[in-house]
Amino acid sequence: MNGWAPRVALVALGLLCAGAFAAWWLHSYERVEHRLPLPPAGEAAYNPLYALRLALRADGVEATSRQRLDLDAHPPGPRDTVLLLGDPGTLAPREVEALLAWVDGGGHLLVSTPRGRRMAAAPASGLLTRLGIELRAAGGCERMHLPGQEQHVEFCGGTRFIPRGVDPELAWGDFAAGFVFARLRRGEGAVDVLAAHDFVVNGALDEAPHAALTRQLLDRNYGRGTIHLVYAASMPGLWRLLLERAWMAWAPLLLALAAWLWMRLQRIGPVLPSPPEQRRSLLEHVQASGEHLRRYGRAALLHAAVREAFLDRLRRRDPLAAALDGPARVAAIAARTGLAAADIEHALREPRPRDGNDFRQRVARLIDMRRRL
Repeated sequence: MNGWAPRVALVALGLLCAGAFAAWWLHSYERVEHRLPLPPAGEAAYNPLYALRLALRADGVEATSRQRLDLDAHPPGPRDTVLLLGDPGTLAPREVEALLAWVDGGGHLLVSTPRGRRMAAAPASGLLTRLGIELRAAGGCERMHLPGQEQHVEFCGGTRFIPRGVDPELAWGDFAAGFVFARLRRGEGAVDVLAAHDFVVNGALDEAPHAALTRQLLDRNYGRGTIHLVYAASMPGLWRLLLERAWMAWAPLLLALAAWLWMRLQRIGPVLPSPPEQRRSLLEHVQASGEHLRRYGRAALLHAAVREAFLDRLRRRDPLAAALDGPARVAAIAARTGLAAADIEHALREPRPRDGNDFRQRVARLIDMRRRL
């Protein structure tokens, strides 16, 4: 009974600590909701004017959106509005003529200048050129004040422009710094040129200044016709895109290719002599090896090799003479070869060091003795 008391006390203490921790947790922490914005899905993922279309329809204005202008399939009415979100320089000359004719009949067209500096000059048949718009460099921001809202800036980094030969009906900017907005009157209609259209895309309309500015731009034919939202005009050719937009990638590659070709280019200079043909004669290699050994004082090795060759043939031709030693062997060799015993004994002895004449004599005698066996 005494052994269970400490265990019960320990369990009770653990439960008490757990209850105290749970009470502290519930008292100190509060469950709150946290919203995480999800990435757009469906049409909102590829249509940057999707939110504007929904807002216009919610306000009772007929609005449509598409990727291509396609005037043949979707001709705008005389009181319609067309907003081109893409670069107007990509429009074909036939489309430019059709748009200007439609504007002269009462249409309202909104376009923006292209982003960044273009490497190629604007074509004479381009929309901005036909409107008398001269592009300038990108400028700073323009201040925009909306009653009840904080100070706001707009058109940051947009390509400014100067209208030439035409007096704008409405304008924002000056001739010194360039304009960010100009409404050009054409016939019964008008063309609005802006330095940027980024305030009308999805996510930007949540801000009150952007919504108010968009409403003011669409006021000319607002509620009188359909608003056509074109978020991608006809794409230019691949080579033109590569030339104007991808030069930062292909220019270094072109320089690297030129450097590689220059490194492997044949140099111009005097004719080099033909390389010497390799010598493959075995006798020449043997002779060169012998000259090398003799030059470095190893003539005794060459003499020993010649003497061993002579004794090897002697063992095959006259085993009895080869088995003898000393003067007896010299006498047997002299009897077989017909040479003097003194010459044979002189040839069999090791030559004197650094004495080339003595080396040649002994080797020549050994060769002669081997030939006589």
